[in-house]
Parts: sequence; structure tokens; C-alpha cells
Amino acid sequence: MASNEANKNQGIDGIEDAMGELMSSENYIIVDIGANLTNKKFTRDLDSVVSRARDAGVHKIMVTGITVQSSKEALRLTRLFPETLYSTAGVHPHEAKTWDDETEEALRELAANQEVVAIGECGLDFNRNFSPQDVQLEVFEKQVSLACELRKPLFVHERDAHKEVLEVLGKYKARLPPVVIHCFTGDATQAAAYLKEGCYIGLTGYVWKDKSEDGVRRILEDGVVPLDRLLVETDSPFMYPNTRASKLPPYVKEALTERSLTFLHRYCTFQRNEPCSLPVTIEMIAAYMKKKSEQVALQTTFNALKVFGLST
Repeated sequence: MASNEANKNQGIDGIEDAMGELMSSENYIIVDIGANLTNKKFTRDLDSVVSRARDAGVHKIMVTGITVQSSKEALRLTRLFPETLYSTAGVHPHEAKTWDDETEEALRELAANQEVVAIGECGLDFNRNFSPQDVQLEVFEKQVSLACELRKPLFVHERDAHKEVLEVLGKYKARLPPVVIHCFTGDATQAAAYLKEGCYIGLTGYVWKDKSEDGVRRILEDGVVPLDRLLVETDSPFMYPNTRASKLPPYVKEALTERSLTFLHRYCTFQRNEPCSLPVTIEMIAAYMKKKSEQVALQTTFNALKVFGLST
């Protein structure tokens, strides 16, 4: 036990040393914790997409698995871009109806690879209900149990199922590994409930779009989510951050740097967002939180390295 604790402390010390070096860098160094790079929209030019991301300051990207097959493909991509790409292994709630007797063992085998750093994307989507709700619940719980067994972080999708997700997680409270609520789009009460249970909150370019009274913008403005529980992601090719939107406050637009906007407008569209857009999201979040963008970049990178055990 003492040896394990010592190793853990050494790992944290190593991250802190590495982050100290990153602070002196002229450009951001960011981790995109969720990008769907197995999507067919990236088939022809993935080399360029990854290269652009690095040029923009996105040095590590987690490729999301949503089925067994896409999880295998995500793992394959990590071998093409070692120590830049990492992956997850899981079954998305939309795909829960595809779960069969072989799925759990397939995920277990995938998770045995060091490049696979989380179980997911899994969870509940009671908005679209592409799979029956009872099937979603069963499949989600199986993946929560697997993450507990393997001590791998959970990468959770939730839409219109906040209460049910908390109920499932509550059954495993004593054994839960770190839990990330991916692409959070809920309200302040929901965010506070997730945080109370120790979860991390993942935010995307959706922050430009939300203008609800107590949604993501208000959560950031009111400091509901502390920086040490915040992670950032693009959810590419989705969640394009529309910085030209009239609903985006002037003070947020003014906080966006020319360099970040150049990557966004030159390479990303509503049809295909890319990881290189992540600096814009960092800058929007920082503006809403009234913090320096460098501070948000640094802390979210530290959080990602710590939660997912990524190499420094």
C-alpha cells in the first residue's frame, strides 16, 4: 500500500514538473479529451488534422470509441500517432441495442492496452432514445461496473437523463474511478450535483450557443465549476464554436486571439470541426470565468494528465 502511494505521489510530482515547463511555453499546450477522429469525415486527411492540432497547441487528443468496432479503430489510430493520440473503449447509449454476449469481453480486451485511457463513451440519452431506455440503463451499468473493475476513468454521455445517471453511479459510489461528464450541456443545478459526486465536467464549443438563464455560460460566470474539475474537448467533427454569432457577448469576442481565430476560420466549419479549434473554446471559457486563458489552458491540461494518466 505504501509503495503504491509513493508511486502515485511520484506521478503527480512528475506532472507538476512537466506543467511547470509548459508554463514557459509561448503557445498553449492543451489536451482535447474527446474527438471523434474515427468519423468518416477525417478519413482522407487525418495526418493534416493531427498536425494542425499540434500547431494550434493541442498536443494530446483522446479519440472516442462509441462501439466495439470504433473503439478498435480508435486504438489503431493511437498506434499511428503515439503519445499524441489516446483512445477510449465503450458503447454509446445510441448503440446500446447492439450489445451482445461478446461485447463486454471485447471492451475488457481493448482496455488492457495502455493507450486506452477510459471506458466510454457510455451513458444515457433519453432525448433521442435511439436505443430503448431499459437497454441503455443495462448497458450503461455494465460499463460502469467494468470501469470499477479495471480502475479506468468513465467517459459519460448524458442527455435528459441526469437523475438516472446519478442513480447508476450511486450504486458504485464506493468503487468509482474518476468520472467525466462529457460535453456537458445541462444547467447549474445539474453541474453542482455532478460535482458533489466528484465528477469532472467536460466543456466544448457549445459555450457559444448556450444562452439559457442557468446554463453553461452562467455556470462559468458564477464559478459553479472550479478550474480543478474542468476539462475541455472539441467533440470533433461536431460542436463547432461559432465565434461570429450575434449572441456571443462583445467582451468574449474581444478575448479571442487572432492566432486561435485563424486556425478556426481557416480549417474548421459547421460541417467539420477539428481539434485545432480548441484554443478558441479555451479563450471563451476564460472570458466567461474572468480568468486568463493561459491559466485555463494550464489547469485543464493538468487535470487531463492526472485523470487519464497521460504521458508528459
